Amino acid sequence: MKLHLVDATFELFRAYYSRPPRQAPDGRPVNAVQGLVDSMLSLLREPDVTHIGAATDHVIESWRNDMFPGYKSSAGVDPALLAQFRDAERAMIALGMLVWPMVSDEADDAIATAVARFGDDPRIEQVVICSVDKDLGQLVDGTRIVLRDRMRTITYDEAGIIAKFGVPPASIPDYLALVGDSSDGYPGLPGWGAKSTATVLAKFGHLEAIPASVLDWEVDVRGASKLAATLAAQREDAYLYRTLATLNRDSDLGAQTRTLDDLEWHGVPREAFIGLCDELGFDTVRERVHRWKG
Repeated sequence: MKLHLVDATFELFRAYYSRPPRQAPDGRPVNAVQGLVDSMLSLLREPDVTHIGAATDHVIESWRNDMFPGYKSSAGVDPALLAQFRDAERAMIALGMLVWPMVSDEADDAIATAVARFGDDPRIEQVVICSVDKDLGQLVDGTRIVLRDRMRTITYDEAGIIAKFGVPPASIPDYLALVGDSSDGYPGLPGWGAKSTATVLAKFGHLEAIPASVLDWEVDVRGASKLAATLAAQREDAYLYRTLATLNRDSDLGAQTRTLDDLEWHGVPREAFIGLCDELGFDTVRERVHRWKG
């Protein structure tokens, strides 16, 4: 079997910005929720989707905001999108999916925890992480744990991560610490671009293994002396950014998630889903359900 893990916050953002505004009968915005439901119905229709979990950022802020004030927050998110977070979670539950609404941790941490908890189960032939988030690249392992870009129908195994970033999955947090991640709000170190970072980390792997003296680098990197000086001056900042980029693999997934069997999808609960469609004004969405529960 395959285990599918969905970054539902990413799906919600994508749906919001790709769909025209839409309101429920009571006037609240629902365009992102409908896009998310359409996307999940499409995923659930795939024949190898038998066990699935979806993670959301129940609130945007997390423990990372306490560590770094510039980390991403709800301050820059369109209120019409924020207003749809709760309905998005309700919609996935109405689809019969197991949902992890994260508060102190982030959705990516929930996915990392699910991988750590269930990834070695001998019944699983592959874990498919449905997201394009760079952070999640650190979870990829060979061809067993992969990232799937559903929009472009591209799957990244370990070789794919190396081809894309120039470093193996284990070095992704170090890579992001140096390059920065604008979507998460931390800048990286000045001058450290994708190419130079990949070249250095391909040799040394992790920040602490990069020699203080550029004479010991023995890599062909443009402006190496300046990069070494920057790293020497801002190494503690780099360690902080790496902590921000490192996923928590021991998040609280709640009492509903005890075993792999809890993630088995049994179909869409008819009464709950039809009730949600009536509430949100999704008149035609119910017609797309291919499998009802029971």
